[in-house]
Amino acid sequence: MTWIPPIFLFTDYVANDKRPLYPWNSNRDQLMDLSNKEIEVFYSYRSPYSYLAIGQLYDWHRKTGVNIIIRPVYPLAIRTPDFFDRLNPLGHAYVLMDTKRTAEFLNLDYKWPNPDPVNMTFSPLNIPKEQPYIHRLTRLGIESVLQGKSLEFTYAVSSLIFNANVDDWTESNHLELAISQAGLELANMDEAIDNDTKKYDDLIQKNQKDHSTSGHWGVPLMVYKGEPFFGQDRIAILKWRVEKSD
Repeated sequence: MTWIPPIFLFTDYVANDKRPLYPWNSNRDQLMDLSNKEIEVFYSYRSPYSYLAIGQLYDWHRKTGVNIIIRPVYPLAIRTPDFFDRLNPLGHAYVLMDTKRTAEFLNLDYKWPNPDPVNMTFSPLNIPKEQPYIHRLTRLGIESVLQGKSLEFTYAVSSLIFNANVDDWTESNHLELAISQAGLELANMDEAIDNDTKKYDDLIQKNQKDHSTSGHWGVPLMVYKGEPFFGQDRIAILKWRVEKSD
């Protein structure tokens, strides 16, 4: 079965709930031109909360022209593996429950990825040095930035990885098809990366350095004019700030 990323239909209302998400302006039919505004988004291709944010950001861009610049970083499991040594044992179970609930609220297809983009176990904690997926995904994210398609790429690829209707996102030509939906070619991207892997790794490291000084360590982290907004549940506040700013 050919997999095609869904057209994101997130409106100003969630599912069939008629309460506006934006209480400061209930008339969302009069959309603003925000093409002169730019949001940086520090993003991990393993983060379920990043996935829950990307469709909302993509939809906002389509409606208003706001510039969404994706800055790929590695997930905490790769950036800061000892974070999980300090994590309360309830943390992992809560994330699984909360992301499923939030996806239902947003009317999104969702399941924990198979395979997990980061090869790891929790009991006992083990994060092997060899990682067959996350390095490639993050470097591809960097290449999408260089080609000016980071938002489209990130939306399409994340919609594949976390899609409840895809048994294994690495099988067949799923990834190639998803990337083609963003107007990119996987083979060309892989070739560019293979020709200068260090360049891509240096750009990832720069993103992670900027992320660490941006005001929060987590993802998704949206930054507007130096002000950080952490988490998909801060998007409404981010929109309020952007739409009210000069």
